[in-house]
Amino acid sequence: MTKDIVMRKIVFLDRATLAPQIRLRKPGFPHELVEHAQTTPDQVLDHLAGAEIAIVNKVQLTADLLERLPQLKLIAVAATGTDCVDKEYCRTHGIAVSNIRGYAINTVPEHTFALMLALRRNIVPFRQDVLDGEWQKSGQFCFFNHPIHDLQGARLGIIGEGVLGQRVADIARAFGMVPLFAAHKGKSGLGPLYTPWDVVLETSDIITLHSPLTPETRGMIAMPEFRQMKRRPLIINTARGGLVVEEDLVTALDEGLIGGAGFDVTLPEPPPADSPLMRIAGRPNVIVTPHLGWASDEAQQALADQLIDNIENFVAGTPSNLVMGAY
Repeated sequence: MTKDIVMRKIVFLDRATLAPQIRLRKPGFPHELVEHAQTTPDQVLDHLAGAEIAIVNKVQLTADLLERLPQLKLIAVAATGTDCVDKEYCRTHGIAVSNIRGYAINTVPEHTFALMLALRRNIVPFRQDVLDGEWQKSGQFCFFNHPIHDLQGARLGIIGEGVLGQRVADIARAFGMVPLFAAHKGKSGLGPLYTPWDVVLETSDIITLHSPLTPETRGMIAMPEFRQMKRRPLIINTARGGLVVEEDLVTALDEGLIGGAGFDVTLPEPPPADSPLMRIAGRPNVIVTPHLGWASDEAQQALADQLIDNIENFVAGTPSNLVMGAY
């Protein structure tokens, strides 16, 4: 007797969150794959009708939506962060949630240093000067409209000691910098890896954030912290919008408490045109990029491959990268 073939429906709710040149391998089991470039909240139920597996990056899957999708067995998140999914509902209703891990270990640290180098060496304002004809006006082989600083010897405060923070520290040492891992705010006695929070704020030439956004970390850098920064550091954020109070960042720049800012993340995304970061994005000591630190072609392809691995492993009964408490 021939065994019936099980055809599994897979729906990618927001395929446009991956670049079009990234190849999405076909899973090695009978399936129907439906890709939507984007999905608005009122389209979720229609797009996921009959789907056993949902692929999602940023679309919110809330409890009130999930309870109307009883056929859903797996939510494969095409990112590391899973705050777009109500994991407590999934845990209590047998829906597995998987995520992507380790794919950004090169791309995010490299983007961090791209921002760092551009700001320390004033690449953006010098480029603008060249376009404006300042080189010709100078009458000599170079000109000095903006200060230039090396990374060698600079103290780098790293907030977040995970794999990305550790990789940033490795690169910093190669530049001859002095990396300092900040002890968690308000805590002490966490071991020799850490430098006290206040010391990191007071003595760093550059501060870079690599923490998740949680109730504890939201707004961790605000006016009290900026006023502790005695060396006018650069602030680099390639982690999550919301870690820094953006209005306070503007005030800190206006008052000269910090030397500049390189931000790849905002809250919300995209930011409103009149948001604090957008208001200062044109300043010579500010660089705002559109949350693309993770998005090298190499990293995106690794993400896509791991995404399909997670789906295949789930169907094979050997699930991988399950989020804690979601299965």
